[in-house]
Order: sequence, then structure tokens, then C-alpha cells
Amino acid sequence: MLEQKLDHQLTKALLIVIAAILILIPFHAILTVWLSRLIGHYTILRLWKECLLIPLGLGAVLLLFKQAQLRQRIIHSKLAWLITAFLLVQLVWGLVAYLTHQVSLKALGYGLVSNCRYFVFFGIVWVIAASYPRLQAHWAKLVFWPAAIVIAFGLLQYFILPYNFLTHFGYSSATIFPYEDINSNIHFLRIMSTLRGADPLGAYLLVVLSLALAYWQKKKQWWLVPLAATGLLALIFSFSRAAWIGLVLSVALLLWVSLKNQKVRKIAFVGAAVIIVVAGGTALAFRHNTTFQNIFLHTQTNSAVATNSNQGHASALASGLHDLIHDPLGHGPGTAGPASVYNTKAQARIAENYFIQIGQETGWIGLFLFLAINIAVGMKLWQRRDHALAIGLLAALIGISFVGLLSHVWADDTLAYLWWGLAAIACVI
Repeated sequence: MLEQKLDHQLTKALLIVIAAILILIPFHAILTVWLSRLIGHYTILRLWKECLLIPLGLGAVLLLFKQAQLRQRIIHSKLAWLITAFLLVQLVWGLVAYLTHQVSLKALGYGLVSNCRYFVFFGIVWVIAASYPRLQAHWAKLVFWPAAIVIAFGLLQYFILPYNFLTHFGYSSATIFPYEDINSNIHFLRIMSTLRGADPLGAYLLVVLSLALAYWQKKKQWWLVPLAATGLLALIFSFSRAAWIGLVLSVALLLWVSLKNQKVRKIAFVGAAVIIVVAGGTALAFRHNTTFQNIFLHTQTNSAVATNSNQGHASALASGLHDLIHDPLGHGPGTAGPASVYNTKAQARIAENYFIQIGQETGWIGLFLFLAINIAVGMKLWQRRDHALAIGLLAALIGISFVGLLSHVWADDTLAYLWWGLAAIACVI
């Protein structure tokens, strides 16, 4: 009896830590920058959630040791083996890269942490949520309350606060630049709210809005309407084009699943095709308009910027594909993506595509395992599509995967911890 009570208390403590991470992660960027201004040690502060993975992991291992049924469930899970294989590939490739002087220690550490942390968090939450399912009943509060604050602050940035307001929290070129604009034009500001940038904010809001729509379809809660409306407005003012398209893909899946009648689905398909044609015609008609160029193309005629973001994406993609074709084994974690900026052994390689980054680092083997994990999790979510959390996350995954074609999407702390933590909860519903 005493042992059961201790196990219950341990699980409850672990759940509190998980809930704290999910609640605080949308404010990770602003909190770490602000605290570093007060006490210094910016890099160490940024690792607060990775430090929490240590006690969480030990607690999860203890639960597995004590619960034979749960242990057998994990051992016989193909998803668990895929994640284990991916983590081992990261470690082995990283060790080889370091021993062969292809990556510096700091870049290797950054790369391993960035590539592995969300899968480790997923595994930990999976074990704990399976052991104590109470977390499943409270996911909406963990997501929507923090999101409301993020959205409100973002809209204040755009409509009321001065463009450099975040400098009061310590934002600078040494931490996070205090504002973003389009095409180096201060008249076209992009809001970033409490996240690391406008694109990370867009990806985060994609997840929030997908979950809000899925929850509305199941629960019809009135407060979701103002949350979704203001969230959509904030997403628009992030001017994250990839997130816009990602949300369209996400919403399309949610609406498609909600339509049970085949005739209605055909009508919806035709309607979507008409909207695409009209949107294409509108874009063609306004292609020479300066405002349209800045908002949708992120460039303008006679721009003072020598290379715009579209040209940068194309160049980075071509370089990344070249690496993927000519180096099928990869060069190890930390040799590509954001971590490669710290690699003193070679030039940074920023493909602006998360899938290519994984391939550049761990070759076709690592890329195959990464895709297999995403597909396996997606299938688990589809099997549980009657639940708002599962179908909302699946829709968001489709949108995020598109965003990942244009950015290192899973390298963002907020998105990685939030989506994979929630996915672990959904997988044990």
C-alpha cells in the first residue's frame, strides 16, 4: 500500500513538471533573454527544459521498472524502436564526426540536443501519461491559456507597442534581435510575440489554431471563437507565408474529416479548386503592387536589398540537395542547420529545410528513420481521430511538415516541446 502511494506521488510530481514545461515553453525565449539580462549565463538559461529532462527521464525509467505491463507495451512498440534507432544514429554519427574532426564540440552538443530533445521528451511523456492518464483531461488548459497571452502580446506589438519594445527585456543582436521586418523595410513589421521570431510564432499559431478548430468541432465551446479569431489575426501579422499555407493544409484536413457525406466532400473539393484559381488570378493581377510584393513575395521591385528571402531559400535548398545526393551518409549532428553556425571545423550549412538538414547530418539512414517516426506517430493520431487532441495534432503535423520544407522548424524549442509532448499524450488516449 505504501509503495503504491509513493508511486502515485512520483507520477503526480512528474506530471507537474511536464505541465510546467508545456505552460512555460511558449515564453521560453522572452524569459531566458530577460533573465540573462539580470543574471547573465544566457546559454545555460536556455537549457532549463533540457535539464528537467534528466529527472523526468529517471522517473520514467523507474515507472517502467515497476510496471511490467507498461514496460512490455513500450518494448513491443515499433515506434519506440524507431525512436531508439534514430537516437543511436545521432550519437554514433556525432561521435564519428567529432573523432574525424568534422565538427567542433559546441556544435556537436548543440546539434545533438536540438535533434534529440523532442523525441526524448515524447518518450518520457508517453510513459508517464500511460501510467497516469489524468494529463489527458487537461491538455486544453495547457495549450489555450498560454496561447491567449502569446496572441494578446503579439497584437499589442503590432498595434500599440513601439517596434523595438523588446529591447527593454534584453533583446539585442547578442541574444534575439528585438524585431523583424520584411525586405529590411521598417514599414512592414512582423510580430514575434514571446517566441524567437516571426516564423516560429507562425508555426506555433498553426498548432494552436489547428487544435482550436478540432476542439470546436468536438466541444463547441464559445470562448474558442475569440481565441481563434485573434490567433488568426496574429498569424497574419507574423507574415509567415509557410505557416499561412500550412494552416490551410491543416484546416483542409480537419474539414475533410468532419464531412461524412461524399456529395458534400465533392462540393467542398470543387469549392477549394475555385478558391485556388481565384487566389492565383488575384496574385497575378496584383504582382506589380508594392504592398502585395512585400506581404506575399517578401520583396519588391527596385528593392535596396541585393538578395531577397526567396532567392536565399532557393540557393540554400539547391546547396542542401547537392549535399544530400553527394554525401549519402551525412557528416554528423552539428554540421548542418542552426547548430552548424558554431562549427569551427567547417562552414555553416543552412538548407532552410529541416528534412534536408537531417539528411545532411545523418544521411539517408537518419532521414528515413525521421520520416518513419513521423509517419508512425501520424498513424497513431489517425487511429485516435475521434479525439480532438489527436486529430488536431495530426492536422497540425501536416501543416508543420510543409513549414519544415522552408525552415528548420523542429529546431525551435517551443514548437518541438509543445507538439511532441502533446502527441505523446494523444498516443495513449
